[in-house]
Amino acid sequence: MLVFPFYFLNDLSMSTGILSKPYTNFESQNLPRGEELPYDDGEPLESERHLFQIFLLLETLQPWLQKLGKGYLGGNMFLYFSPKQVKTEMVRGPDFFVVSKADFRERKSWVVWEEGLSPNVVIELLSDTTKHEDKTNKKRIYEKEVCVNEYYWYDPHNPNDWAGHELIMDNYHIKQTDIRGRYISKELDLALVRWHGVFLEREATWLRFETIDGFLLPTKQELAQEERQKAEQERQKAEQEKQRADALARKLREMGIDPNNL
Repeated sequence: MLVFPFYFLNDLSMSTGILSKPYTNFESQNLPRGEELPYDDGEPLESERHLFQIFLLLETLQPWLQKLGKGYLGGNMFLYFSPKQVKTEMVRGPDFFVVSKADFRERKSWVVWEEGLSPNVVIELLSDTTKHEDKTNKKRIYEKEVCVNEYYWYDPHNPNDWAGHELIMDNYHIKQTDIRGRYISKELDLALVRWHGVFLEREATWLRFETIDGFLLPTKQELAQEERQKAEQERQKAEQEKQRADALARKLREMGIDPNNL
């Protein structure tokens, strides 16, 4: 996983105290813009499955947001949210995040004070080396510093280790799954589900989005397969219609009627 720089007013080693809210007013301060900030540290993700899981979330949610006409997705990228730093703390950043009111344009990193928006949905992919931080320090950061409305975590190698949190009155409350075992995202009007299947030739239990009424947001491969099935159904329908027409023509000829004269 990449290590993302976050900038704080407070030293994150402090165990108490409420962190400052994210800065969203760029014009009133002499702050660096996104293109002036580092956006790569060269660190790899924990595993291939972590990487593929990010791809899956990006690939399926992006077309959905494009239909809605807005929404930015970030995967494995830097997030800057507090410019008045006392020092730079290196904290692992979001594996996946959504800013549902933002536009689609490309960014090297997400800079809250430049965009005027914080992510409203964050998903962290747990691993043996990050799960403690994801469940404690980073949870506190997203709750008190970045003010993320919905925070989820999921372990790609241990699908039972997943949870959702909703920001209510400045504090996270544990979300409950619905009767189908899904987390309902009010921010996206979608559900998060654990789906067992094949993605990029890897069979596993993946975290996916689906509509509230239970339809998975499809991958490119699933869309292509659906198009092939549709084309095959249309071909079969055309073949059946041709066979019926040929059978009718033969019957007419047996009756001494030329079907071409009809």
